[in-house]
Amino acid sequence: MNLPVIDPSSSEQTSKAPPADPRRHLLDVSIDDLKQWLVEQGQPGFRAKQIVHWVFQRRARDFAQMSDLPKGLRETLDQSFRIWVTDEAHHVQSSDGTDKLLVRLPDGGEVECVLLRDAARRSICVSSQVGCAMGCVFCASGLDGVDRNLTTGEILEQMLRLQARLKEDERLSHIVMMGMGEPLANLDRVLGALDVARSKDGLAISPRRITISTVGLPPAIDRLARAAVPYNLAVSLHAPNDELRNQLVPVNRKIGVDAVLEAADRYFDSCGRRLTFEYVLLGGVNDSDDEARQLASLLRRRTAMLNVIPYNPVAGLPYKTPTKKAIENFRTILENGGVNVQFRQRKGGEIDAACGQLRRNRGSIALPSTQG
Repeated sequence: MNLPVIDPSSSEQTSKAPPADPRRHLLDVSIDDLKQWLVEQGQPGFRAKQIVHWVFQRRARDFAQMSDLPKGLRETLDQSFRIWVTDEAHHVQSSDGTDKLLVRLPDGGEVECVLLRDAARRSICVSSQVGCAMGCVFCASGLDGVDRNLTTGEILEQMLRLQARLKEDERLSHIVMMGMGEPLANLDRVLGALDVARSKDGLAISPRRITISTVGLPPAIDRLARAAVPYNLAVSLHAPNDELRNQLVPVNRKIGVDAVLEAADRYFDSCGRRLTFEYVLLGGVNDSDDEARQLASLLRRRTAMLNVIPYNPVAGLPYKTPTKKAIENFRTILENGGVNVQFRQRKGGEIDAACGQLRRNRGSIALPSTQG
């Protein structure tokens, strides 16, 4: 994580806008840089781990809670850093226990993140960009394009906000980088956040319980393989051939299905982690028997799981959920074709759980907003 350079004099000040907070975002500061800062303050470097432990393990939201630190240090920390820099613009919860947050960033941008409860699992889905540049035609995240990459700290802060919604005896168990944006288009900052998430001083989540989702960017997949951390890789395929995938995932025109699959195979060879392929099933678009047979032909010889997700409709887009008959036919053909397949249960449908929906539809949400 890199220290952000903040020049408070560079922001225009008006009577309507408060001055920019000059304090640094603690979550964007590496533990080594925090140690150096502590030494400069005349403090022992070991206190860096104490501070990180308070933030990630003991869920402290301000420095005053860090009772094993000297009072003077707590005051100096508060003068120099902010733990959280975002606000919760909206929070909604579905009847199945799914929480979704719309998080407002310091520059006014908004991203979404989700907490899913499934038996003992507490999984979170986190965004990596404000918007998305991949252009998937059925996805709400990319309807307005991409504004910018999130910082490492902004990615981590989503994790902490979702963790804060757990009871004291609950802990996060799984992380999925499958929110707004293309994680591999912001790979350095995503990997920086995940380094903290998997650290014993951070969230202590095994990399085997962390999944990075991508539409398939071969050079970035190869970079991820070279990082040599056994994260799970989920490739959003959505079509079994280039003609259809070019329509649904426009970035495919520069890549091609074969190149995506070959990069995924190289990732498997490098880490041995079973691949996951995601396939959003769009009624009347990619749910035919022929497309199921083509998909089976692509995947049957690969050590992979295929997740099929019936489409969650987005207001203003023409796509629809497939019929029950189409879903059953698709499942039968894949299973008979030797594909390891699961059909994901839709969760959080009544709270606009598909990525990007809450940001676009927040004006129609009946529940009151909550501020962080």
